[in-house]
Amino acid sequence: MKPFTNLIPFEKAKRMLLDNIKPVEEWEIVSIEEAIGRVLTEDVVSPLNIPPFARAAEDGYAVIAEDTYSAGRYNPKTLKIVGEINTGEYKDVKITHGEAVQVSTGAIMPKNANAVVRVEDTEINDDELLVYRPVHPLFDVAPQGEDIKKGETVLKKGELLNPAKIGALAAMGIPKVRVYRKPRVGILPTGDELVKPGEKLEKGKIYDVNSYTLQAVTLMNGGIPKLYGYVPDDPKEIEKKLMEAMENDIIVFSGGSSVGERDLLIDVISKHGHILFHGVQIKPGKPTWCAKIGGKIVFGMPGFPTSCLSDAYQFLMPAIRKMAHLPPKKERIVKARMTRRITSTLGRMQFFTVRVKDGFAYPAYKTSGAITSLANSDGYIIIPTNADLVEKDDEVEVHLWGEQL
Repeated sequence: MKPFTNLIPFEKAKRMLLDNIKPVEEWEIVSIEEAIGRVLTEDVVSPLNIPPFARAAEDGYAVIAEDTYSAGRYNPKTLKIVGEINTGEYKDVKITHGEAVQVSTGAIMPKNANAVVRVEDTEINDDELLVYRPVHPLFDVAPQGEDIKKGETVLKKGELLNPAKIGALAAMGIPKVRVYRKPRVGILPTGDELVKPGEKLEKGKIYDVNSYTLQAVTLMNGGIPKLYGYVPDDPKEIEKKLMEAMENDIIVFSGGSSVGERDLLIDVISKHGHILFHGVQIKPGKPTWCAKIGGKIVFGMPGFPTSCLSDAYQFLMPAIRKMAHLPPKKERIVKARMTRRITSTLGRMQFFTVRVKDGFAYPAYKTSGAITSLANSDGYIIIPTNADLVEKDDEVEVHLWGEQL
């Protein structure tokens, strides 16, 4: 067993990683039903006006506004009702002074009409309309092209498609868009002790956790995960699996990243590429490594579930997002007071998980091997490299998981 001798600061490791990530340039065409969370590769120009015609914004009567100017509560203006247009109907109706047409919200406006008198400001007397309130031109009318004009650039290259932007595409009648393809992430857990959930757990074996947490992080950050099954502790098998996984943009091994005599993975990787770093001044996650093989990023993450998932948040998530043209995740940070003293390892930045309740932070961290260190937490505090403790009642900043995901 050999100790780590070249641990690098977290900030340096993350900078080295992101400096070596190139966003994908390949694109694909997807339907707007599948476009949520995708990034446009080109501007979207409207092929039509929205709305495509002047329409009523309220139920009422389409009129020529000037005909209502003398209307009042005690001296209504009388107009003749000459028709009715419902939403979705097209009628070639034209009015002249002294006439009105009943319209529904969203109905096309008759020719010459330039305002709508609301139902509550009128009264019907046979085929006559009594108007008790004057209206000005364009009152309760949505003009043609009020929202979007034909030829207008509505969405730009590089924009992230959210529900509102999907709605704009639908409004323009655009069924498909061109977006960057999603980065592909190969996930390879190492170790002879792993068993797939649902299978019989024999003595000396443990259920695989990391494949599924890494898969979830990948899916939630714009990537496409592919699980390759378990990689045994054998150099030839490790090399074989590595070559299979090179079809991906990012490859992630979990386990086999420390310095034990049976940890063969880093030696195999070194034969095929350049190690960017091996060992980071963080807790959990000290054995983390990152390499570059044929222009592709390969991660080595610790086998302990808490360490692996913490690494996924700190390294894998930003790598996928940059490659997918997605903006960095915005964290929500809240302040709280620690309920007890926390000791840390001097010389390593620690991501210490906590629960937050009523303005207080309660320790949730157990060990690197306990997935509940994260599952039962609301977020984490950062204990700096040069600090070895956080005192009880100290105010801390909690980075909430909910915003990261």
